Amino acid sequence: MAFARTERRRALAIRKAAYLLFLLTPTLMPAALHLGVLTGLRDLMAWYPVFWVFGLIPLLDHLIGEDRVNPDEATETREMQEEAYYRALTLVAVPIQAALLGWAAWIFTHWDFGFWGKAGWLVSMGVVSGVNAINIAHELVHRHGRLEPWAGGLLLSLVAYAGFKVEHVRGHHVNVSTPMDASSSRFGQSLYAFLPHAWKWNFLNAWTLEAERLARRGLPAFHWRNELIWWYCLTALVAAALTWAFGWAGLLFFAGQSFVAFTELEIINYVEHYGLHRRRRPDGRYERTTHQHSWNSSHLLTNLFLFQLQRHSDHHAHPARRYQVLRHFDDSPQLPAGYATMVLLALVPPLWRRVMDPRVEAYYRGEPGALAPLY
Repeated sequence: MAFARTERRRALAIRKAAYLLFLLTPTLMPAALHLGVLTGLRDLMAWYPVFWVFGLIPLLDHLIGEDRVNPDEATETREMQEEAYYRALTLVAVPIQAALLGWAAWIFTHWDFGFWGKAGWLVSMGVVSGVNAINIAHELVHRHGRLEPWAGGLLLSLVAYAGFKVEHVRGHHVNVSTPMDASSSRFGQSLYAFLPHAWKWNFLNAWTLEAERLARRGLPAFHWRNELIWWYCLTALVAAALTWAFGWAGLLFFAGQSFVAFTELEIINYVEHYGLHRRRRPDGRYERTTHQHSWNSSHLLTNLFLFQLQRHSDHHAHPARRYQVLRHFDDSPQLPAGYATMVLLALVPPLWRRVMDPRVEAYYRGEPGALAPLY
């Protein structure tokens, strides 16, 4: 038992230091530029961050394997939950993302790229923004107080998806794994059927939720206390600043990288909840959300880069838990690989269904009619 405690503490200490790997993600853009200069293959190397995230990471994830170590609830969780170091790592993403966006827009409009180089640079920035802005914003908007949720809103404004701040917390977490949730993919539903529905309803649901909040205070939807107005005004201000500085190409870059970033988010939503559902109770209400209503992945490397986002089962069961204390549960539905691999599978629906449908069917085996409500 003493040996087991020692090994767990060592693993947690290594993981604590290794969260600094997230700083590699924003460096992928300058690395791509540098490699383009060194090799003379500027257009090809503009795609380097995409190759790195969806080529190298899946391979390393497979080779490194899983990390199923959990902190001890009695002696470690509370201390880790309150440690400022973990909070600082997420907050520093705000100035990094803002600086990277401005610099990347300058490169897009001034560098000697061909058509495919510009396309690669835009897509690469979107992929990086999906990780550095939206993923970290997801952690921040769940926190209490003002600083962290506001930092999350700032990050989401830089990818034109501020509605996520409202809809994710007040909508998705309430309705997850039910037909009412636009971010929960159904069994048999392809990614390409899921995405338009998610884009539309996550935007509209955010406005509805904020309007309902204001109505409870006797205020109209279009009021200065509507936080979505402020966040989208900030997005418009960023777009205007980039247009003023770099012309219409600056606006195109901002819009394009935003679209890639929030589409990456919705693909991951598709992966996280595919085919899972909460059962209706006799009173017509849905059962409480537990760690059995989201797909889990404990592949170490991707979890380090994503601040444990893949321990999504525990996150939905306990949204107040910070990323550093999220737990692995063996009885949660388990993905066969990390998110980088699963995103690639989702892009090819026949391959996705061949891998995932048997897992959903096996998970609900013995439960009559379990899959029918999901079609």
